[in-house]
Amino acid sequence: MEIFVVIMAGGVGSRFWPRSRKSKPKQLLNIFGENSMIRETFKRVSNFVKSENVFVITNKLQSELIKKDLPELPAKNIIAEPIGKNTAPCVAVSAKIVNNISEDSVIVTLPSDHLIKDKNEFEQLILKGAKFAFENNALLTFGIIPERPETGYGYINFDKSSRTDGVYKVNKFVEKPDIEKAKVYLAEGNYLWNSGMFIWRSDIILEEVKKYLPETHSLITKLKNGDYDNIIKEIYPKFQSISVDYGIMEKSDRVFVMEGNFGWNDVGSWESVYELSSKDNNGNAVTGDVLSIDSKDSYIYSDNKFTAVVGVNDLVVINLEDTLLVCHRNKAQAVKDVVDYLNSEARDELL
Repeated sequence: MEIFVVIMAGGVGSRFWPRSRKSKPKQLLNIFGENSMIRETFKRVSNFVKSENVFVITNKLQSELIKKDLPELPAKNIIAEPIGKNTAPCVAVSAKIVNNISEDSVIVTLPSDHLIKDKNEFEQLILKGAKFAFENNALLTFGIIPERPETGYGYINFDKSSRTDGVYKVNKFVEKPDIEKAKVYLAEGNYLWNSGMFIWRSDIILEEVKKYLPETHSLITKLKNGDYDNIIKEIYPKFQSISVDYGIMEKSDRVFVMEGNFGWNDVGSWESVYELSSKDNNGNAVTGDVLSIDSKDSYIYSDNKFTAVVGVNDLVVINLEDTLLVCHRNKAQAVKDVVDYLNSEARDELL
């Protein structure tokens, strides 16, 4: 068994506008500390996977920045999608490339922009999960034990009676629920948050791609050992745009879930950043040249510009040279609507 890691880094992080832009999205930002989020992801796996076994799937706008941010990776391991087609094509292409290198391979597929607090526990569970996936021909995903009735995550319903050393058979994947359903899921105790992290053998995931996404499989057979760039440019526009959850995981009978208790957060909005940040005595999380007077429980980021907030509470304020975002913390998910508006108005200079 040889372990590989595929880091999915093709997103634009629209809920992190205005800091997140097409040319430098969320995964390339240093939201916590000095390192970018993708560099933190790479560092987490570098203890148990050699650099040449780590691949990043991104897009052509970001690939050069990622090469600079991750100089340890061979340039050929950073694969640029010419067009975004969701996660199933990303999974299929990376599995084919890895399988070309090693038929005896297990792939750990990770988002590039999640936060993991307990790195030692994460590493131990990854190694345990890789062994399970290899020995059981399994498609293994990590589920996070719910702490609250969360409506922002998808859920995984699992069979409690099937427990084998912390691994369960998956019954079904469930879409993001409303608050009442989320309360029921929490009470029933057989639901986990869907983390979007996967472990599988390269040959097994390719079998499932062939079974459930045959057109995608037909296209990736063109990926032979060698220079992949031209082939990827040729086949990507022909892929069906579909997530790996919809395309494969919800249909396969090989899906298992492992409880991931390692301090996970998908850092899905500015509200998440606020919750995870250090705060002053007034509950404010502040970065940059900021003056706060009679203001509480707010996240304020000011990049090279003096910003004063007076007599306000529960806000997100992001003040950059060309843009200013002010929103209530409980509306942080709606920042995506601003990006949708700018796209509709062709305001590319702000995207």
